Amino acid sequence: MTTFQSIATIFAVVLGTLLTRFLPFFIFPEGKTPPDYILYLGTVLPCAVIGFLVVYSLKDAVFSSFHGLIELLSLLVVAGLHKWRKNTLLSISAGTALYMFLVQTWFH
Repeated sequence: MTTFQSIATIFAVVLGTLLTRFLPFFIFPEGKTPPDYILYLGTVLPCAVIGFLVVYSLKDAVFSSFHGLIELLSLLVVAGLHKWRKNTLLSISAGTALYMFLVQTWFH
């Protein structure tokens, strides 16, 4: 990649990031009520994204023999901790730590 291509790529990424961060504030200013479908998407999309991430993370898991056991145990830890403590950061990091521990020690 040439220097010009690198600079153009960085510029495009910066522009895209700025657009996605600041455009909603221009489209929906603070005194204006957003349309109903935007409010609906704001309530539905977080759950849909989490469901999508769960399906995406389990799509390559092989549940025959013990290969899917790591993913299943980690998923249960994440769900259980989140149900118990209602702390997203705690549940995700504990599930990730358990997964990495099991992958690197028991199932390598």
